Amino acid sequence: MAPKRARPIANPALAAAIEATGWTRAQTAQHINAVAAETGSPLHYDHSTVGHWLTGTTPRAEGICAGVEAFRRGLHRPDLTPADLGWPDVAAVPGAADDPWQGDAVARLTALGEDDMLRRRTVLTVGAFSLAGLAAPPPPPRPAGASARRGGSGDVARIHDATRRFGDLDDLYGGGHARGAVAAYLVHDVAPLLHGTAGRARPDLFRAAAELTYLAAYMAMDAGEAGLAQRWYVQTVRLADEAGDRVLRATALRSMAVQARELGHDREALALADAAASALGGRAPGRTVAWVTGMQAEAHAGVADRQDALTLLRRTEAQLERVDSLPEAEWTGNYRRESLEHQTGLALTALGDHAAAATHYAASMETRRPVERRTRAVVGLRCAHAHLQAGDAERAAVAVLGLRQCLEGVVSARVRGELRALRQGWVRCRSDAHVAEADVLAAGLLR
Repeated sequence: MAPKRARPIANPALAAAIEATGWTRAQTAQHINAVAAETGSPLHYDHSTVGHWLTGTTPRAEGICAGVEAFRRGLHRPDLTPADLGWPDVAAVPGAADDPWQGDAVARLTALGEDDMLRRRTVLTVGAFSLAGLAAPPPPPRPAGASARRGGSGDVARIHDATRRFGDLDDLYGGGHARGAVAAYLVHDVAPLLHGTAGRARPDLFRAAAELTYLAAYMAMDAGEAGLAQRWYVQTVRLADEAGDRVLRATALRSMAVQARELGHDREALALADAAASALGGRAPGRTVAWVTGMQAEAHAGVADRQDALTLLRRTEAQLERVDSLPEAEWTGNYRRESLEHQTGLALTALGDHAAAATHYAASMETRRPVERRTRAVVGLRCAHAHLQAGDAERAAVAVLGLRQCLEGVVSARVRGELRALRQGWVRCRSDAHVAEADVLAAGLLR
């Protein structure tokens, strides 16, 4: 009996794109799944799925969105569209018209807030993290103010106070808690003030709005909403530019570098960290300069540039030792010794020095304030993972067990991700009593 003939390729555009990347069908599925995972709505495609697409099947809308972004990255083609892959257009695929760096910043702020507040996500429009969105333009000239004056110093003070209070909630309970309230406050109380405010109040009002938008971005990132966080960060940069605040611009770019590192986009993280340093231009409080230099060190470690990473870590330490201000005095770059220890741990982890990284993570935990429950949880779990990577599963488990109080009540995708990685890492060591106990704790927290 003659063997069955393979079905002919019915989508030559997709076949050409796969060939251009050099991916196998299985790798193509993996890249698309990775993009979808960043949105918080994972897909589970495999090589056979890609085979069906090549022979004429069309993915669902969410598959098209994730596929377009995956090929944009793989082909370094930020302008790539569904049609370039032989797929129908999907309104939710971000494209040139959706460029977060364009359009009215206040209108985009309002739309983002409504999406976040109502958990309204049209497929992957706000969910997809886009490398094309990392290309930050230089700050524009300060615009002339409008004739109306709607906001004043009292409004600025209220926004600052709200930001501090929301920030405390984030520190205590993680980015998944009270995010809707932050978005609602931005939409209903902050954005309306930005339209038409002029005079001396305008820069301060936009600066206050940028700080709260930055918090919204950080909370979304911690909650696992990568694409939404990226768009919040972009609008933070734009609001900072409206205020003429280069330090706040650098702050947002630095945090975009953190996000890129956590998602594995190391080259882009380095470019963003360098852009943050460039934005400061040497004119910033010393603690903020150290904060940005530390991120440059971590980013160099991410691209395996060991010498520059260690040199920059030493520079960061020297910069931090020279500052004479209290950390609380600087909202941007509230950088402390324990922050440097954490950053050193991250850099050493990227360089593969896991035992040394664990030592620095542990040092970071020693002087953390009670309000920093989520941070203690994240750093402590990273310490546990470093012990595990260094071959000491029991110390990893003991570290997790010591975090029990911090972990309870924290709503954070980063915490959940660390717990999942630990459970996978010590699967062969569950006969150890401490590992078994820690595994039960982790499993319960992941339910």
